[in-house]
Amino acid sequence: MLKKLLYILVFLVSLTGWSQDCPDLLFPVDGATNVPVDATIAWESSDGVPGYRIRLGTTPGGAEISEQSVGSSTSYTPNLGLPENTTIYVTIILDFLFQGSSDIVCSSQSFVTEDVTTVPDCTSFRNPLDGGTNVSVFTNLSWNYAPRATGYYVTLGTTPGGNDILPQTDAGNTLFFDPPGELPATTLIYASVVPFNENGSTSSCSEISFRTRDLAPIPGCTSLVTPFSGETDVPLTPLIEWLPVPGATGYRVTIGSTPGGADVLDNNSFSSNSTFVLNFEPNRTFFITIVPFNDAGSAIGCAQENFSTLLGCGPYLDPDSGEFVTLNPVSDFPDTLSFCENETPFLVTAPDTGDGYRWYQVDQFGNETLLSDTNEVMLTENGTYRYEVYNEVIQFGEIIECPTSKEFQVVSSEIPSIRTLIPVETATGFRITVEATGNGDYEYAIDNRDGPYQDSNVFGDVPSGSHEFFVRDKNGCGIVSAPFIQDLTVEGFPKFFTPNGDNVNDFWQFIQPKEAEIVVLQSIRIFDRYGRLLSVITQNSLGWDGNFGGRPLPAGDYWFAATDETNREIRGHFALKR
Repeated sequence: MLKKLLYILVFLVSLTGWSQDCPDLLFPVDGATNVPVDATIAWESSDGVPGYRIRLGTTPGGAEISEQSVGSSTSYTPNLGLPENTTIYVTIILDFLFQGSSDIVCSSQSFVTEDVTTVPDCTSFRNPLDGGTNVSVFTNLSWNYAPRATGYYVTLGTTPGGNDILPQTDAGNTLFFDPPGELPATTLIYASVVPFNENGSTSSCSEISFRTRDLAPIPGCTSLVTPFSGETDVPLTPLIEWLPVPGATGYRVTIGSTPGGADVLDNNSFSSNSTFVLNFEPNRTFFITIVPFNDAGSAIGCAQENFSTLLGCGPYLDPDSGEFVTLNPVSDFPDTLSFCENETPFLVTAPDTGDGYRWYQVDQFGNETLLSDTNEVMLTENGTYRYEVYNEVIQFGEIIECPTSKEFQVVSSEIPSIRTLIPVETATGFRITVEATGNGDYEYAIDNRDGPYQDSNVFGDVPSGSHEFFVRDKNGCGIVSAPFIQDLTVEGFPKFFTPNGDNVNDFWQFIQPKEAEIVVLQSIRIFDRYGRLLSVITQNSLGWDGNFGGRPLPAGDYWFAATDETNREIRGHFALKR
């Protein structure tokens, strides 16, 4: 528990003075020119930073154009575009959300916008919709930004192209207009919004029409009570509560992780003024809009509010070291575990320190079955598994788990078996290949059971004399060995023969070495360079005459493989000369 409290204290102290890299602009890049006035500004993501604010101004660090919190998003599109032919200063603020923290204000970067020489594009209505019915007489008009626009003309009438309700009016550089007074009830109304700039106005924009309802009161807007707007360290499963509104029969709630987003709740309807929301992500800013409604319609122009959740597991910046730290356990669990086939089931113990553990078996479809929730598990078969170790952290009265997980493979091993030793004579001795079989991961040594061992099964420059080769299973399932008698390949097998019918060296055959241990061979097989078996002779036969299928073979190199009475195989080559 002391460890957990120390974690909490570390991350609730003032976090001023650390070192954190500020992100560079990705678009437009610092110093860019001729940037479109409708550009979306994008920047690099900074590790461990849960949120960003962005200032746009005409002076370094200024916010003359706008200042906006964008949550964890790394891009921002100004609602009203950018002024033309202007140096724009972008100041990115790293927002660490939790109480007592000091946000990092990065140095300003700048770019120059284009000189607009054409009229703007047309816009489209957001409210009311074209063809809408039962529209409140108190409705406001809103529309989308028209690229290159610096203002908008609004006209309202009861006939197509008419202006008897509102003559053409300059609404300014805004995306919202509140008609003066009330609109006529139960009336088909025609509306147009025409974007303009210094080059003129768009001439071909279409108007929309909508029909109003009977005069009736619509509810007003509300505001958050818990959490209050801008609150930090909000629990991950909070009660969202707002002020009740007289005359409202319900509330539509939208919550997103970015301004205007709806990835948590998308215009969900509630009959009361509160609701629980389960499992928010930690250390994030969420944006919420609540719109009361009744039979007469929905509240108009309700503001978006925001709050930030509690810390979670990190990573966070340590104010003392300037390094990122997390509350998750550190784990060194291996990618693969092996066991000997004759030792199942086998016990695996977690190598890491944590407050809890879980072991899962994973099938071919990715489905998981919990095997154990302690620091030990018994495994009986090969396959895919997942290991999880976690710390429990108390934050603001809630216990959260900070896990570290690792998927691993379980494979079985067995003691190896040496099938053969394959020697090849070289100018400096012998190159010997050890052929071993078995279900395991093996390593090899020469002349010493204790090693050193190597992964390669080939030994070069083996000197003359007798040697012993060892094969060891890396998972501890056993060691086997095989001797190598160098004399078998130095003496006894001729280096060449001349089957030309002169009765001298016409046959190739093993010759028992003098002053050496008697060698007993079961068979001698002879191959061509393609591995085709040409002949099998015995130790007591006349030998090979250089023919195959009754026909003499051409001069060249040929190979042999001799098997002794212990089933050890000796290989080599010789020359046939004509």
